[in-house]
Amino acid sequence: MPTDSRKPVVIIGAGIGGLSAAIRLAAAGRRVVMLEQNPAAGGKMSQIVQDGFRWDTGPSVITMRHVFEDLFAAAGRRLDDYLTLLPVDPLTRYFFPDGTRIDATRDLARMAEQIAAIDERDVEGYLDFLEYAARLHRITGPVFIYNQPPTLRSFLGVPPTDMVRVDPWLTMDQAIRRRVRSPQMRQLLGRFATYVGASPYQAPATLSVIAHVELTGGVWYPAGGIYQIAAAMQRLAIELGVEIRTDAPVAGIDVTGGRATGVLTAAGERIDAAAVVANVDVATVYDRLLPSAVGSARRASLRRLETSCSGFVLLLGVEGEHPQLAHHNIFFAQDYRAEFDDIFRRGVPPDTPTVYVAITSKSDPSHAPPGHENWFVLVNAPALGPRFDWTQQSDAYRGRVLDMLAGFGLDVRDRIRSQVTLTPQEIQQMTGAWRGALYGISSNQALNAFRRPHNRCADVCGLYFAGGTTHPGGGVPMVTLSGKVAAELVLNDS
Repeated sequence: MPTDSRKPVVIIGAGIGGLSAAIRLAAAGRRVVMLEQNPAAGGKMSQIVQDGFRWDTGPSVITMRHVFEDLFAAAGRRLDDYLTLLPVDPLTRYFFPDGTRIDATRDLARMAEQIAAIDERDVEGYLDFLEYAARLHRITGPVFIYNQPPTLRSFLGVPPTDMVRVDPWLTMDQAIRRRVRSPQMRQLLGRFATYVGASPYQAPATLSVIAHVELTGGVWYPAGGIYQIAAAMQRLAIELGVEIRTDAPVAGIDVTGGRATGVLTAAGERIDAAAVVANVDVATVYDRLLPSAVGSARRASLRRLETSCSGFVLLLGVEGEHPQLAHHNIFFAQDYRAEFDDIFRRGVPPDTPTVYVAITSKSDPSHAPPGHENWFVLVNAPALGPRFDWTQQSDAYRGRVLDMLAGFGLDVRDRIRSQVTLTPQEIQQMTGAWRGALYGISSNQALNAFRRPHNRCADVCGLYFAGGTTHPGGGVPMVTLSGKVAAELVLNDS
């Protein structure tokens, strides 16, 4: 049934997926109203300013520049007029327990020199892995990334010879072990599973495509901070006539005759809608925003599905400068497999976690007072469950993370001048993420790409989904593409 184009398309949530959908819908001439529960747009992409320090609180690694260029081009604009994306080199600085350090870079000569110092045989293996990941991108991109959600028909459209070459039944770790020998390179390449909240020991080898977009395509930093992406999108959306209401939580979606006909705000206002795009975790939509009689089977199914991991975040204002650190840094735990067993099998934060530290003041000195640095510290953690109580154990786990950094010669415990802690519980409250999971359902099984909720709701006509919990998945570029798919479906159904 076509939508009524005289009424607005109402978008719940002004995160990156919602802003992407709003821009494309407005560029196509549709009236758009966005409702955001927080004081500012951006969703998980947010920022905190405190005591002279500034931190991005959500995504920290930006890849796939072309996705953002395409979005702005769809509105007849140039990305560079709204946002300055600077290349980051090294892409990431990796620290290993044995003292080895690798500066990951797109410069193959520099990368080969570092790899050869560990195991000369891995130079050839690394190049083979890059070729393999590029092939995965070519084969799977049209089916799983850049188009509408995959179907059996689209999957069967992949030539049989290509189907075999993507190793559909291997895990990432198995595919990596076939190519490199050193534990350091296996750990480095396996880390890319965490970009979608998965384990390299369970995630399908096809997710190695993530390594391609970073190691070959590069990492970008928006001048001013990651939040500038959200600010640029918001600016463009407003220019196109999108109405963005902040501090406007939604209480429910009005469903009449099986169709989404409006949105009810927490303030008691009803907004008629030609269509509704929910830029909210799909499980949360079913659990909190749809009438209980709608989609009960799917609601129960979403609750049962394994989720991606969550995260434990420390925002630290640190006195002193650390020239041994880069913009992006990883400090690997000794036993990587045990870390993921803790998260996904035991449901507890890792006993000895791998720690990620991003320091935007390396690129933007104004993000910290002179002689200080702003550390964004992230540890992968399980989604909320019964085996760990963050309200009681957060402080103790903070100490464990700082102890881990101290073990690498970075003891900053007496030099922290400002701090904010974000647990999976806070992430759930701030963003509506089901159980605090950062990427929706788990990517730890080969067929989960087909289980991911479709961008068009199967239970309610006129309801669409954008964000990291729907197709094509998590990460800022992918969420941007989810907004494109949602907008296309709205327009196609009009």
